[in-house]
Amino acid sequence: MNSLLLVLLAIIGYILAYRFYGRFLARKIFRLSPEQVMPSHQFNDGMDYVPTKRNIIFGHHFTTIAGLGPIVGPAIGLIWGWLPAFLWVFLGSIFMGAVHDFSTLVVSARNNGYTIGELTGHIISPGTRYVLQFIMQLLLFIVLAVFAMIVATLFVMYPESVIPVWFQIPIAIWLGWNIRRGKPDLVYSIISLLLLYLLVIAGVHMPVNLPWEDTTNVVVWSVLLFVYVFIASTLPVHKLLQPRDYINSHQLLVAMGLIVLGLIIRHPVLSAPAINSLAFAPGSNVPSPAPLMFIVIACGAISGFHALASSGTTVKQVSREPDALPIGYGAMLTESFLAVLVIVSIAGGLGLGVMDGETILTGRAAYLNHYASWESANGLASKLDAFITGTANLFEAFGIPQRYGQSFVAVFIVTFANTTLDSATRIQRLSLQEIIGTGKGKVRSRLRNRYVSTLLIVSAAAALTFYKPGGQGAMILWPLFGSLNQLMGALALGVVTVYMSAKRLPLQYTLLPMIIILIFTVWAMIQELTGFLKEKETLLVILSGVIIILTGWLMTSAVRVILIKRSSPD
Repeated sequence: MNSLLLVLLAIIGYILAYRFYGRFLARKIFRLSPEQVMPSHQFNDGMDYVPTKRNIIFGHHFTTIAGLGPIVGPAIGLIWGWLPAFLWVFLGSIFMGAVHDFSTLVVSARNNGYTIGELTGHIISPGTRYVLQFIMQLLLFIVLAVFAMIVATLFVMYPESVIPVWFQIPIAIWLGWNIRRGKPDLVYSIISLLLLYLLVIAGVHMPVNLPWEDTTNVVVWSVLLFVYVFIASTLPVHKLLQPRDYINSHQLLVAMGLIVLGLIIRHPVLSAPAINSLAFAPGSNVPSPAPLMFIVIACGAISGFHALASSGTTVKQVSREPDALPIGYGAMLTESFLAVLVIVSIAGGLGLGVMDGETILTGRAAYLNHYASWESANGLASKLDAFITGTANLFEAFGIPQRYGQSFVAVFIVTFANTTLDSATRIQRLSLQEIIGTGKGKVRSRLRNRYVSTLLIVSAAAALTFYKPGGQGAMILWPLFGSLNQLMGALALGVVTVYMSAKRLPLQYTLLPMIIILIFTVWAMIQELTGFLKEKETLLVILSGVIIILTGWLMTSAVRVILIKRSSPD
């Protein structure tokens, strides 16, 4: 199939989904109202609760939820063929992911901007609050520890990204200062973006390689990143987080536009198979797509981390309730489109040519170079290389040399991974402050302090990261991440469903997605638990067992509350 045709079909589908399904949910189901008082105004503190223009908060939310997820997940998912990956990304985002992001944003906004963990206590029962907050904290703990190591590794893999990524910080602070002075945000954001691209060129000519071996370099970069996220997540949100994400959102839109331009000019045939028959062959080293594909491809289809972003930082900046539609539903569809572009950049762009030693491989041979087996497909470095090479091939169609094209994409990848890192830190700090509560006492008061709570979070994540040499300690818990992330998505939809039941709203729009993702996630968790038992991974066995039990308790509590609410005459 032609790659350009697939992209055009996706664009039309996303526009129709937003125009009809998204607006239907906003107007007929949730009945968004401009008269609704938003938490950003109600609790405006100039730190976390800050009313913000829709375009700026769209950029923040978009870049927070994007990260590496819509790149790495679909890139690995191509092992099953481009058709299953595309269908899950396209349909999953419209009927599950976008509904998930949008609904958690709206429900949080109508409940004082609480995180999804705190919402659980108010909507289901006080006891279940701690269940979801435990899962939230564990998920965010893994994200913070692992992504520090990942971003550090990316600095080592792509030394040309160091200068533009670190110098983006003062540019973002300058942009935020000008926006607060009333300057036109779009104009100054474009200037900031151009400065970033100049730094990309500088990075190509002045790559920063630390003088030690790679494992030591990863540790050094990790330490610097932990220092950075502590500072970034304790600054007022409008001084660094908002403007940096605003720049990144434009960077991402430009990158997506250039990929589409390359597809228009080259429109390569998809060299990857529509369906990989090895996934269904007995004894094959390629696992069956169910349930693994629905866990591997998370961001771009549905991801529980998005509920943490919607109810964590984003909701505290939304100025008007109707803005929740483009920010919640629209940003998720945009991220899903990015995942589609990743699929065609690899399935089509990679086939234009990839080096294997001294040989140039094209077509199906280029695909098999990365996807000959599950072992070759599963991995960060291999998949990022596939995306960077495929995209750089498309960029060559309109005159960008391979060297600059690869650097452009590498900077794009590292900046978005970095966005996930410090957004996750701020979200985890807000969640921890909710757990501590508002009671009296010196200890509790000190723990609520944003510097103290952030220091606790960053120190714990650093301890896990450096538990093993080379910053590999975080990988101890990484096997739990995929299933834990999707479980968070199912549980968030469960909380929204209970809310809708209490408000006498139709349940099917959140209940059915919740059931589907819960089935695949629990299925995957049971498979993983079996593997952990065989490998005698005691810690992972205990955590997996506890999470499954807590999930059962939370879902049972949710069903009981729904039945009570539905049978109550009031």
